[in-house]
Amino acid sequence: MDVRLPLTSAGLCLALLLGGCSPSDEKRQVSLEEKTAQFEKSLEAIKDPKLKDVVTELGGSLLLLERAQLKLDSKPVVTEYGEDALAVFKHYPTPQALVDTYINGLFVLHKESSSDYLTDLQPVFPLHFNTPGAFLFPHNLEWQSVTLSNKRVIAFQPEWSETDPGIQLSPSSSNLTNPDDLTVTYPFIEGLGVDKKNLPQPVSLQGKVEVIAPRRIYSFDLTKKDVGQTRTNDNLSVTLLKLEKNHAEIEFSNSAPPAPEVRDTPPNPLIVQARDITGQFLSRSGAIHETAAQIAFYQKQLAQMQQQKAWSEAFEKQLEDNQRAFEKQQTRQYAKVYFNGPIDTLEVSLLDFSAVTVTRKNLDLPVRRFDPHTTEKTIQPLTLPVVVYDDQAATWLKGATLDENQLKKSISISQSIEDPSAARIDFDHPRSFNDELLGTSFNPGESPVTFFTQDSNGRRDGPIELPPEAYQVDPLRGSITYDLNLFAETPAYAVGSMPLFLATVDKQTYDAHQLPKGLALKGNELVVDLKLFPDQDWRFFAKDDSGNYLKEILSVSHDANAQGPGLFAVHYFYGQPTRLETYQRTNLTTVQYGFEVKLDKTEPGNLDQ
Repeated sequence: MDVRLPLTSAGLCLALLLGGCSPSDEKRQVSLEEKTAQFEKSLEAIKDPKLKDVVTELGGSLLLLERAQLKLDSKPVVTEYGEDALAVFKHYPTPQALVDTYINGLFVLHKESSSDYLTDLQPVFPLHFNTPGAFLFPHNLEWQSVTLSNKRVIAFQPEWSETDPGIQLSPSSSNLTNPDDLTVTYPFIEGLGVDKKNLPQPVSLQGKVEVIAPRRIYSFDLTKKDVGQTRTNDNLSVTLLKLEKNHAEIEFSNSAPPAPEVRDTPPNPLIVQARDITGQFLSRSGAIHETAAQIAFYQKQLAQMQQQKAWSEAFEKQLEDNQRAFEKQQTRQYAKVYFNGPIDTLEVSLLDFSAVTVTRKNLDLPVRRFDPHTTEKTIQPLTLPVVVYDDQAATWLKGATLDENQLKKSISISQSIEDPSAARIDFDHPRSFNDELLGTSFNPGESPVTFFTQDSNGRRDGPIELPPEAYQVDPLRGSITYDLNLFAETPAYAVGSMPLFLATVDKQTYDAHQLPKGLALKGNELVVDLKLFPDQDWRFFAKDDSGNYLKEILSVSHDANAQGPGLFAVHYFYGQPTRLETYQRTNLTTVQYGFEVKLDKTEPGNLDQ
């Protein structure tokens, strides 16, 4: 939750931020609810629609800000780790090199749709940005048209039209996880069948991209001893105002004026990251970007608005003049950033937009087809003129050495009693590389569970005799489901053993020129003989001479027929591997996790549902 003023959809955001808080914050919560009710009542007295709109927007934004502050202050400090938001920047010598990689590594995949009248196009971006604002540089990507195999060019349109009788290119409405996807829609004619093979297929996608790269990125490493101190590097400066358990307050500035290209819409130059005593990065839980002085100024403006009977151009000019004069006095920017866990060290990075490089490029990208399974014997090349590293691989691969104690310690138990006929106890753990290699040959063995009542002191009492259909244990999903309507007595405890699964993983490292039989590296392609290295038992990771893991673009399984069995697989990488790591599951063991769970209580009336 990053909150800034002014906001444009305060009403919607207010509803999203409603939530519980700790008892110590109840008075603030009540006060806020009263303030919200008073504000909504005051809106009823405003008759002028324009005035009502601006009062609603600014007043709603101030309430949203206060609610966000309350939510962030009252959130329990539970450690949750994230990734290094700047990891990708550390692989490229300049911001411009990163821009070039972003643009030159972009390609387009042809994806099959379940409908004969649709063909999906997926732009594949080479870089992953784990930051609240995704790609930190100002950028714009516009698709313009698609060229079909019959040379016809179809212009891009922002929405699919039901009345357009022709072929259309528009954003995909079916894939919310990939908002950049596009769909080529062929006309549907009632009662007339269509052979997709005879339809003109997309062969290239046209568009244009613009990216603005900052002059540089500079990071300040701060600790508790830096509180109150201003650190400066050339035109950039940072002051650590406060460093508390899970949040920090920072002021920052750039003494050089912004470049003309970004003067009208200055981009956010700040990236704040925190580590705990383990050295791992903490995930962010939110940020506030308004100082007390700024909030007081907006509150004053709101009060002036509420005193008006009607909106006028003269009043609007007065507000704008006041705001310009106030902003002119604000020479430094502010941020209060919250993290999920106790902070040990802080990394404050600033993007210097006092000088920029603007890259504009017209795109004409071939549409490539790489089905996950194919019966083609020929290996299709996929070479891109960029090198991209997988910064999450090293952390992910720690799961290869996961042991029984680590697995047990990672278990979290949750309950659900909303439906008394299907109450649940769930045993979850963070997904790891070990889970990926578990395969399908599970032998969970026994999964005993006994339900108990409690005595007058709330301690565990006698066992409850139950028919077999009263509960069900699902070891593969790590869940116990029970029907409270079949219990003669109210259960208070569940005691038993839940099977967990642990793979034994063998790791080997090879030079690219000394690979074992069944593995071959050809440029950026790793070819795997699936008879010697079956997919369910093996995983492969590649490095280049830098010692970093290369990011895999995609993989294709070449099968003897549509149903398999697999002949060989091809893994494509952004870059040329010089070393290969193989990971083989050599054994699968069952770990018994003993538990005693105090059951959540169901309201008596719910048992009759």
